[in-house]
Amino acid sequence: MTDNTAAIIVHEHTRQFHLTNGRISYVFHADGQGKLINLYFGAAVPDREDFSYLTEVTHSPTTTCRIPGNLTYTLERMRQEFPEYGGGDYRRPALEVRQGNGSTLTDLTYAGGYRIIAGKPRLAGLPATYVEHDDEATTLEIELIDRPTGLTVILQYTIFRDQPVIARSVRITNGGGEPVSLERVMSLNLDLPDRNYTMTEFAGAWARERHPHTQPLHYGVQQIESLRNASGHFLNPCAVFARPATTESQGEAIGVAFEYSGNFDLHAEVDTFDVTRVQVGINDFGFSWRLAPGETFQSPEALLAFSAEGLTGLSHAFHRTVLEHIVRGPWKRRERPVLINNWEATYFDFNEDRLVDIARTARNAGIELFVLDDGWFGARNDDTAGLGDWRPNPRRLPNGLASLARRVNDLGMRFGLWFEPEAVNADSDLYRAHPDWAIRTPHRKPSHGRNEYLLNFADAAVVDNIFEQMSALLGSANISYIKWDMNRFVSEGYDLSRDAEHQGEAYHRYILGVYDLLERLLTAFPELIIEGCASGGGRFDMGMLFYTPQIWCSDDSDAIERLKIQYGTSMFYPLSTMGAHVSITPNHQTMRSAPLATRANVAAFGTFGYELDLGRLSDAELDEVHRQVAWFKRYREILHTGDFHRLIAPYGNEKAAWMVVSRDRHTAIVGDYRLLITPNGAFTRLALRGLDAGLTYKVDCTGASSIAGRSFTGAELMRIGLVDSDASCGQMDDVNPLGVTTDFSSRLFVLTAD
Repeated sequence: MTDNTAAIIVHEHTRQFHLTNGRISYVFHADGQGKLINLYFGAAVPDREDFSYLTEVTHSPTTTCRIPGNLTYTLERMRQEFPEYGGGDYRRPALEVRQGNGSTLTDLTYAGGYRIIAGKPRLAGLPATYVEHDDEATTLEIELIDRPTGLTVILQYTIFRDQPVIARSVRITNGGGEPVSLERVMSLNLDLPDRNYTMTEFAGAWARERHPHTQPLHYGVQQIESLRNASGHFLNPCAVFARPATTESQGEAIGVAFEYSGNFDLHAEVDTFDVTRVQVGINDFGFSWRLAPGETFQSPEALLAFSAEGLTGLSHAFHRTVLEHIVRGPWKRRERPVLINNWEATYFDFNEDRLVDIARTARNAGIELFVLDDGWFGARNDDTAGLGDWRPNPRRLPNGLASLARRVNDLGMRFGLWFEPEAVNADSDLYRAHPDWAIRTPHRKPSHGRNEYLLNFADAAVVDNIFEQMSALLGSANISYIKWDMNRFVSEGYDLSRDAEHQGEAYHRYILGVYDLLERLLTAFPELIIEGCASGGGRFDMGMLFYTPQIWCSDDSDAIERLKIQYGTSMFYPLSTMGAHVSITPNHQTMRSAPLATRANVAAFGTFGYELDLGRLSDAELDEVHRQVAWFKRYREILHTGDFHRLIAPYGNEKAAWMVVSRDRHTAIVGDYRLLITPNGAFTRLALRGLDAGLTYKVDCTGASSIAGRSFTGAELMRIGLVDSDASCGQMDDVNPLGVTTDFSSRLFVLTAD
């Protein structure tokens, strides 16, 4: 095996499986009881025929044992691959199956069934990692069986050739003669040999999504979850488990990410023997899936990554996996267009001529895509009406969308459109014709959110109707972009299209319906760019990125808050996935006023765009916008494909910094941000990362800097640092006699190897 091979080594004699690619090793075996036992996960180690010395047994009082007369073998002390409840293991199981007699006990054992597949099979109906060539990954499928029920469980492991990442999923088939109900199905279980980890989750709410929060693991369960049938603003379905001394640049870290957009459960359970059990899967609250004889259930996929190079190494593994194995289609490798969105410029107050005026001014600034947001459809004059009626609003657009799209295209720009396809207003023709298509529980009062209800996407007829409406509209005009919004969560979940015994399937079937609509649209319109959105970042997850190569990061476009949001988001998600715009000031979410330069300098580290009326800017500001757009176009390939490094966190600090380094390490772009100025402050240096120590870099700066135009070796810039003192970048004049920068100021440094 070489370092560029994703290998699965099987030792038949010891029933041992070793997944390795020269960067990581994942080792487990089937023991004498047929139980799959985890032996090791971490940095790559040489293969050996037998790692079973890593399984230790001892007599522990009060434990429950499986083997008559044997007081040392107990599942309570075993690190299992896919544990079920019973047989002596009292921790949370990965699987719970209710059978006809009411029992939920299963006993999954390995009988020698496995297969190795070159490449990566597709998961039917679900987002999942993929490969373009079979030599990019290798997949192992292990078969377990519960003999009394005939239930078979296939554990799927894919190891990628170039990344320290393993994809995990589970496929369950009812091979028995009676129906069963799946009550709990985890996509990933990882039993770690100790509890010496911190857990970092990414928490927030609307307008302040994905802030990292870290705490040591403790005995018992520490959990993040969603019951909203969306991954949600509140707790993102990703977590980092790091050794306490781990930093951005050194130390061990494990990352777990769930490729799913609905209810999830991600938790770590620490027992009093100091074993940590990490699980992620569909949340079992309100979940049950009836499995008739012969039927199969496929779990969503989870990603597991390991880094011995700190948090940055973990982020790079996830970023490259997203870019190479999740984002797909023609926009996987294309440069995304710079866009302007009319929402904060006009809200509902617009007509065709006003929109074209905004587009024309944007075109003159070099912007490439005009996006018409909410208000273009049905009887939509505010947020109380129109959702579900996807036809042009005759009052605002009497000539229809084709006329507007043509006029925008004639300017040399692409045209895009906002949809909220999952929602319906009671004041809509669709609701009046099909009130039963809105989610509600019989004989119960439905709740609304933002004056709207959600359509039952678990019902294929509903998905068909919305697809027909959207595809007719997309076929009627040259629409190259969709902003897909979703502004409320599921409540009173119920599927009126199915009977009582299938109601536990409603939430998951809803998400499958969302995925189905996305897949059908992309099949019918393969050149379409879909930007995900759910009141901003309420559905920013790996599952949506399979369909939408970029996601609106947050409805909060304030540059200072966006530093925090984008910083936390970057732990798992690359910059090219983060929708980021320059908006009006004072900002409409925080009422904070930040310089135009800073707004652009933050948004540049994302999919760049504007959300304001350029016609209201001064000539000097328009010239600045033109320079910003030109600068971004020059460097967007590096920004979207290079390696991202977090330098100074914006949480609790008076400054923040990050940088991107091109893959060949010949170019680097540094974002340097002052949150609050320290009067008469100290001289400062910014230690850079990821450069080539042996190269010499010329430094350019978008703002004032004493080192602009000078050259330094990569070794100097990483070990001594880039001089970025406030005193070195201020401009002395009558207004600013001390020559200091102001709050919320910023600069971009571009380093180019000589």
